[in-house]
Amino acid sequence: MKFAVTGGAGFIGSAVIRHLVENTPHSVLNIDKLTYAGNLDSLKSVETSERYQFAQVDICEKENLRRIIDEYQPDIIMHLAAESHVDRSIDGPGEFIQTNIVGTYCLLEIARHYFEGLDTPRKNTFLFHHVSTDEVYGDLEGTDDLFLETTSYDPSSPYSASKASSDHLVRAWQRTFGLPTVITNCSNNYGPCQFPEKLIPHMILNALAGKPLPIYGNGQQVRDWLHVDDHARALVKVATEGKNGETYNIGGHNEKANLSVVHTICDLLEELAPNKPETVDHYKDLIEFVKDRPGHDVRYAIDASKIENELGWVPDETFESGMRKTVLWYLDNQEWWQRVLNGAYKLERLG
Repeated sequence: MKFAVTGGAGFIGSAVIRHLVENTPHSVLNIDKLTYAGNLDSLKSVETSERYQFAQVDICEKENLRRIIDEYQPDIIMHLAAESHVDRSIDGPGEFIQTNIVGTYCLLEIARHYFEGLDTPRKNTFLFHHVSTDEVYGDLEGTDDLFLETTSYDPSSPYSASKASSDHLVRAWQRTFGLPTVITNCSNNYGPCQFPEKLIPHMILNALAGKPLPIYGNGQQVRDWLHVDDHARALVKVATEGKNGETYNIGGHNEKANLSVVHTICDLLEELAPNKPETVDHYKDLIEFVKDRPGHDVRYAIDASKIENELGWVPDETFESGMRKTVLWYLDNQEWWQRVLNGAYKLERLG
């Protein structure tokens, strides 16, 4: 099948594309604006494949987007392009409204007109797959509660509110216009090629440099951690086997407090990177508690039984195995993250 993946140069998008090219017979068109978080270095392993194409296009530019979609003739549109960092959404909500809401609207309209022009056999196999987040549900009060696909939306940040809005648009286009859609809501991702502003890579790289490891509040905010390669497998599974109009929650079955995550990183670095900066005796000594951010959700946790029962997906990685692989990847791929930190990854972009 032919996939068109928006945001394919991002963290999750690049993992999906690597999985499609390396582990399936499918072809893929990467549609990415290349904002600060878009990094073509993450696709070096597949960029020469005959089944991979790249187009630098902003999803808010409807005419360019329509042209690209019409030329490529995808069977599946997988929509990952989004602004996704909560702190940035607090500092500047406007870009999140534009990309996550207006951009999704533009893509839905183009997908609708494209779908309406397909012949009946291709209409029967076409799908618009919208990739969202568990943050649209807000947070959980009880220690045993889990997010279900039917959980009411209660977003807390401009980021999660913008993603909730885009989810509602997708459902409206499915119900009103008959556009075949599925939605997936995932828990916190981690793994290779994640932009260093996110918690896990930020802590790894700060520790290696002997810099402080800042933790919001008391560090007891709980998240369900999902390895990005497990997520990529799940997304392709849903895109090829999911049912029209359905929502699937994707989680890693790994609930951990932020402080526990940082302790795990420090323990792994003690083992795998024992040659510390001269000023550091133990990596954990670098931990600093800082003022909590506004509206910080306390706990997320996903019930992923639907995707397991209906589609047979379960994560391969435990938190322990996934974190070890992740720390080793950052230790073994210093050129990748150094090019991000010094801005060199931006210099070789097309357009």
